[in-house]
Amino acid sequence: MAAPGFGGSDPPLTEDDAEDLLRCICFKTGPPRKIGVEVEWLVHELHHPTLSVAPTRLDRAFAGLRDLPLASALTFEPGGQLELSSPPAASLMECIDTTAADLTAVRTALRASGLTLTGFGHDPWHPPRRLLREPRYDAMEASLDRTGPSGRSMMCSSASVQVCLDAGYEEPGPLGLGRRWRLAHLLGAVLVAAFANSPAGAGKATGWQSTRQALWADLDPRRALAPATDMPPRDAWAAHVLDTPVMCIRAPEGPWPVPDDLTFREWIRAGAPRPPTRADLDYHITTLFPPVRPRGHLELRMIDAQPGEDGWMVPLAVTTALFDDPEAAETAYRTVKPLAEIAGPLPAPRNPLWTEAARHGLADPELHSAAVTCFTVALEALPRLGASSAVQDAVAAFHDRYVLQGRCPADDFSLHRKEIRT
Repeated sequence: MAAPGFGGSDPPLTEDDAEDLLRCICFKTGPPRKIGVEVEWLVHELHHPTLSVAPTRLDRAFAGLRDLPLASALTFEPGGQLELSSPPAASLMECIDTTAADLTAVRTALRASGLTLTGFGHDPWHPPRRLLREPRYDAMEASLDRTGPSGRSMMCSSASVQVCLDAGYEEPGPLGLGRRWRLAHLLGAVLVAAFANSPAGAGKATGWQSTRQALWADLDPRRALAPATDMPPRDAWAAHVLDTPVMCIRAPEGPWPVPDDLTFREWIRAGAPRPPTRADLDYHITTLFPPVRPRGHLELRMIDAQPGEDGWMVPLAVTTALFDDPEAAETAYRTVKPLAEIAGPLPAPRNPLWTEAARHGLADPELHSAAVTCFTVALEALPRLGASSAVQDAVAAFHDRYVLQGRCPADDFSLHRKEIRT
């Protein structure tokens, strides 16, 4: 008999139930008050990052981290990447202070093991290597392998800064759900370009400033593309989730089945190999990888992990300012709206705008111009959001070093320089 959560006594889900849940639970509207961040890191040798770390050594180090008194949730990705997910914070500075304190504790513990966290969107030196052997990752690998090798690299070699913001007001306006949903998809390409930080993989230049973004675009488009942005967000997302193939069907024991092209809607209608439940729908959502994923809040997933111990603060601060400050949000939207003509009808991240962002970063003139304006208004908004002088200085330094110069962090990387950038 199936255990609870894998079918069992959970009631089967009807198609109407699923659509109602997707419209309600994925977009919780109201005043933008909460902020969160998920920071992923590669884990390397402290002094020789090009050397491979033995899996047993990583296991011992990670076991010690689990006892740390952290406010953030600590998890590990299939390739040994480490992720800290902050609790929802009432302000930008609360989010930054909480996450920074947890990162300090994690770095200190890892340093005692001769290891360190490094910020790249894609591991520049090591090929993909899966360390976690669990049924869900076995199933994920089998599913992603059907469309080529990019899935394994995404699973095992990539890292990001994911910014989580409230969905916004139900009513129209600069902080309304519809505007924020569209802004996220248009501004997303600017964020990809400005923070591109993954120009290499397995010891070779890839030809992309953001290899990580190129990997997402190379996955099964039904799983990785954005839903239609010309539809109301709730309708677009519900249709997208139900009409995307199921990656796997969870099971209480043994391998998880990996269906061939079975959408969640078809699974509901067929009721086989067992009827899907609410828990199956929740899990299915986690196997979708669009650049913006609604989880009650909006999860912006397109930003590469950043160099340096505090580099992650810059995309968090800039993105929060452009979404949560009404004046900055209005200017940002007017700035990026013309980019829709460049993007064309293809959804992100496969349209030309996102491709240019991933390949060339801010060397693209349209993205460069938009980034200059967006960073300028973000800098003006940060004091209104209560950002500390240190955070403002970090954003200003990034603006001067990269944005004004049409550069991104990937431009600083050299495969011949072995030390970790700070």
